[in-house]
Amino acid sequence: MPLSEHEQRLFDQIERSLAEDPKFASAVRASDPRFHARRRIVVAAFVIIAGLALVVYGTVSRNTPLGVAGFVVMLGAAAFAMQSRRKGQATDLHAVGGTASRRTRQPRRGGFIDRLEERWKQRPEGHR
Repeated sequence: MPLSEHEQRLFDQIERSLAEDPKFASAVRASDPRFHARRRIVVAAFVIIAGLALVVYGTVSRNTPLGVAGFVVMLGAAAFAMQSRRKGQATDLHAVGGTASRRTRQPRRGGFIDRLEERWKQRPEGHR
């Protein structure tokens, strides 16, 4: 539902006043799940690199358990990064720096057959 002109002007004024407050912007940024997800992904990337180093060192030194441990570390860090990425994208309201936008989720369609049936129903009349 679109806002009226008056409501839009009030909203813009509130948005500008909030954007000018650096303390508020940092508080919002600190509570933003995307910020934390990005940080966890960066940490996971470093752990993946450390796990790769363990795999290489274990291979060079012919220490199989160390190589396997490095692989397990890499696998765990990759799973942690994927989970963090999913959590960072799951939020409905994103607000950083005084701006806010709401994402509308579209209902998830069933499967391939459901999409085909939907296309069949929406085809032009002349093709029946």
